Amino acid sequence: MARIAVIGAGMGAMAAAARLAVAGHRVVVYERTDTYGGAVRRFERDGFGFDTGPGLLTLPAVYRDLFVKTGKEPLEDRVELVQVDPSSRHVFADGTEVSLPNASRAGVVAALEEALGGGAGERWGEFLVRAREAWDRTRRPLLEEPLWPDWRVLAEKEPYPAVPHKRLLRTRRASTLAEIGAWELRDERLDALLQSSALAHGLDPRTAPASAAVLPYMEHAFGTWYVRGGVRELARAVYERCLERRVEFVFDAEVLRILDKDGRAAGVKLGDGTVAEADHVVADVDPAWLKALTDRPLDGNGDVRTDPFTTRPGRFALLLALRGGCEAGAAHRTVVHAPDPESELDFLASADGDQPPPPTVAVLRPDDPALRPDDGHESVVLSAVVPSAVDWDEEGMVRQYTEHLLEAAEAVIPGLRDRVLWQEVRTPDNSDDETGAFLGAVPAPALAAGGGRFLHPSNTTRLPGLYRVGGWSHPGGGLPHAGMSGALVAGLIVEGPEFRGSQ
Repeated sequence: MARIAVIGAGMGAMAAAARLAVAGHRVVVYERTDTYGGAVRRFERDGFGFDTGPGLLTLPAVYRDLFVKTGKEPLEDRVELVQVDPSSRHVFADGTEVSLPNASRAGVVAALEEALGGGAGERWGEFLVRAREAWDRTRRPLLEEPLWPDWRVLAEKEPYPAVPHKRLLRTRRASTLAEIGAWELRDERLDALLQSSALAHGLDPRTAPASAAVLPYMEHAFGTWYVRGGVRELARAVYERCLERRVEFVFDAEVLRILDKDGRAAGVKLGDGTVAEADHVVADVDPAWLKALTDRPLDGNGDVRTDPFTTRPGRFALLLALRGGCEAGAAHRTVVHAPDPESELDFLASADGDQPPPPTVAVLRPDDPALRPDDGHESVVLSAVVPSAVDWDEEGMVRQYTEHLLEAAEAVIPGLRDRVLWQEVRTPDNSDDETGAFLGAVPAPALAAGGGRFLHPSNTTRLPGLYRVGGWSHPGGGLPHAGMSGALVAGLIVEGPEFRGSQ
């Protein structure tokens, strides 16, 4: 039985802890805040409840596998999963609207054709077929296996089978998501639909590789799910599973240093001076923080960069307590697309200036009695991807984004402003405080191609016995990816460096 110290109680860390405990190891989790879940949190006030992290779940199979492997129990015995239908409603800049059914390629194609016409549905359907090919080519190396030692194979070869395109007397193929939209979809609204799938993960579609086509494909293929009571209930279920497997949690325990002895990780030193010895250390922390905890290089020359993104986007959210219940037939999720997407992307890339353009806004309206005091009220979350590096102490910036989000949501929620009882603003600074991520940035999923800039550091490090887990490590950010990272780290510790993923 090995002693394992886990730094952080995020979803990836808890997934690893539960699996390691089942394998017979003694696992202690040290969390610097007073609760578990990382970014998966809840804000409560006056009988209203709000998810302050992700509000929906894709690829629930990841957590179903976790519960089966750690207790032979279905996930659905612990939480209620509801398939969201429609998966999303989209309001485009020209006023066109479309609702996309959940997990139905044929249904999505038909809905787009009816709303947009001109063969738009057929072109989107053909795009999804190509996106599936990219998914099939990258699913295992990017999601189910530790990062290959020769990761450059993933970095250099574009898995998306782009359609040849005549441009300036040359035949070219799309190499970025934006080029797919312009050359293959050929409709500004389809382009906005495609680009929003990348933007939701903090990616600039102009630089994101064409392989990012797997992001909308995953949603169409595997569906979008809501956890009754809010996604925080999923974090609670994973935490309780850890406790049942005798994982120990120490909250309000800041790790100051990862100790090493004879050239390998040997434990952690806490803020109160306590030293906890361990045979393995698993860290669910931002790369910059991890480097500070070890004060040594963790990757060899030429390895994946510990911060693969040129900018670090975060999220700005507005939590709204509304009087009056949700109208019948309202979509759970509506995306209101930016009137000038190029200006939005320019501002995200540079964070230059104090006049942010109107962003793409996601409106979440969960019709869930657990999140409201009674049927005469409604809890709503508005959110947008924003540059985390701006000064969020600046009142003017917060005021402008608040107004942008409310203005966008007025196209979705009847009589919105007159219904607001109170509102709570959450900036990237809140995420910084709660997760320790530098500037409150949110990590994106790992992607193939793009020269390796969209891969994440491997789960192993140059310090034997030290492992990375969670969104800032392979295979990247998002609820399903965090759960996968936990499975990979547990496999590497239990089976050793020869572990190659689940079969």
